[in-house]
Amino acid sequence: MVTIIRQRLAALLPNRLQVIDDSARHAGHAGAKGGGGHYRLLIVSDAFAGLGRLARHRLVHAALGDLMHTRIHALSIQALTPAEYSATASIAS
Repeated sequence: MVTIIRQRLAALLPNRLQVIDDSARHAGHAGAKGGGGHYRLLIVSDAFAGLGRLARHRLVHAALGDLMHTRIHALSIQALTPAEYSATASIAS
């Protein structure tokens, strides 16, 4: 599933893409029982320039398409521009 997510998000031309499958941590959860996974996502792309948080999330959801209604139950999204990512990376170091 992580590979499929990565393939779909390639449409946003990410500079950095990290997909973490947290599904095992949610075993027994109603959404997990139905087959939907839980994922965390860090995506860095110029496609997010000038967009607010909601618009960025909409772009990600659109790229994932039908997966959002079938195979993905929960998705935590961190969507940044390259400049924002560089700024947060320099703060952390």
